[in-house]
Amino acid sequence: MIAVDAEILKPLARKYIWWKTPEEAIRTPERVIAQVMDIGDYSDAQRLAAEVGDAVLRTVLTHSQAGQFNARSWVYWHYRLDLARTEHEIPPLPMRHFA
Repeated sequence: MIAVDAEILKPLARKYIWWKTPEEAIRTPERVIAQVMDIGDYSDAQRLAAEVGDAVLRTVLTHSQAGQFNARSWVYWHYRLDLARTEHEIPPLPMRHFA
């Protein structure tokens, strides 16, 4: 679990995890951060990056679960966080595996 100031995440949780209360949502800060990275508007994503830092965003991205990112956001954040320089360096989206 990552350590992020809850007060930073509460307004974002209210906006991007609308099906839970902000207090419930921030119990899993990685989920709130991933949701903003995936569907957040540019302003919110940039504010989040400035508040939590790229290291936290990298951790969330590299430990994300299947379904947390769409393909467009996945590619954008890999380039934005300098995790890939070409399309060939971008790993596939996480997938669910059923036994």
